[in-house]
Amino acid sequence: MDSAEKRLNELGYKQELRREMTTGSLYFWAAHLAGPKWGPFASWCCAWLETIGLIAGIGTQAYAGSQTLQSIILLCTGTNKDGGYFAPRWLFLCMYMGLTVIWAVLNTFALEVIAFIDIISIWWQVIGGLVIVIMLPLVALTRQPASYVFSSFEMAPDSTGISSKPYAAILALLVSQYSLYGYDAAAHLTEETKGADKNGPIAILSSIGIISVFGWAYILALTFSIQDPSYLYDKSNETAGVFVPAQILYDAFHGRYHSATGAIILLFIIWGSFFFGGLSITTSAARVVYALSRDKGVPFSSVWRRIHPKHKVPSNAVWLCAAICILLGLPILKVNVVFTAITSICTIGWVGGYAVPIFARLVMAEENFNAGPFYLGRARRPVCLVAFLWICYTCSVFLLPTYYPITWDTFNYAPVALGVGLGLIMLWWMVDARKWFKGPVRNIDTPNGKV
Repeated sequence: MDSAEKRLNELGYKQELRREMTTGSLYFWAAHLAGPKWGPFASWCCAWLETIGLIAGIGTQAYAGSQTLQSIILLCTGTNKDGGYFAPRWLFLCMYMGLTVIWAVLNTFALEVIAFIDIISIWWQVIGGLVIVIMLPLVALTRQPASYVFSSFEMAPDSTGISSKPYAAILALLVSQYSLYGYDAAAHLTEETKGADKNGPIAILSSIGIISVFGWAYILALTFSIQDPSYLYDKSNETAGVFVPAQILYDAFHGRYHSATGAIILLFIIWGSFFFGGLSITTSAARVVYALSRDKGVPFSSVWRRIHPKHKVPSNAVWLCAAICILLGLPILKVNVVFTAITSICTIGWVGGYAVPIFARLVMAEENFNAGPFYLGRARRPVCLVAFLWICYTCSVFLLPTYYPITWDTFNYAPVALGVGLGLIMLWWMVDARKWFKGPVRNIDTPNGKV
């Protein structure tokens, strides 16, 4: 028994899932930071926000992966201008569903394979990211000046209907905020991580640094390599104006080599990143559903907390997440802003889940806090305050429309979906759940019942 498993037992949990991956979650933090009076309510809110965010997160990766695959197929068969095959909505939905099912199958029957894939994923992201960041600006015939990259606004009013620069600046935060989550994966998988009391925080801090450096470099490589900004969203361009990175890559490689082969290869690298990301998020989502079910916080909890007798994974929870994700994607057949809506639901849920333990820590009496190996000391309250206010701001931004005028096929349905979903969850709490939900439930006894 290592220090992490020992600490897990001290907290009242026995290890039930396999450790070959990397099931704790944020709502455990929320419950203990909020204290015995508010702990159940805090963990209820955090758990459901986290669950919504993670399941929608599978959808974001499935949609982005399908969109990238759509561009790959188009460029492999020609271009939008010379008869290339552009996948219609029904086929796009099939790709979306196919990716979701593949991730669910792998998470059900192939944990050993996933552990190996995770290793591949790390090197894929690092090496593939470096290839794109270094090669793209070198291949591009011309590069944009720094003044354009750091100070120019490209709002594409003909495509988006948005002509206000302040509004565009607000919406510009969406992509970066969507990218800056998931670094708490160690928190979701601490039950399966060796030495998690130390390795978990190290993994979180390391991933923040990696995301910052590689994400910034990737965005700079793309923006410096833009050839004609006004052409990127043109629906008559070579990639049908649906995936801006694809057009940037095509312009760079076709401009220099008169061939789309290089663009296709780099798009495949990008697609691989989405595939690996979706696989990982499916793992996290299933484990959060399992953990909440283990604590009797989900309808039909006894079904979703079952562990596969052979593979030692929460297989029912995996397929529940996949089924809900597929339902979220069905509007693809009619609505043009599905990615915006799913991304909004994902980010508000996932990042909103962070806000609960952060706020609880902000107001918690210091004498009630047992510091671990990583501790902010006097900086804790200012850091928590800034983080909480930023989360409130960004979650509000994700509810805004991204296309005007607002019609049925441009309507961001995230506010409605979240409003109905969270409304029902809170109604359930007030009517019934508050009477019996006590937060994380121990599955082993601890000495004198103390944690």
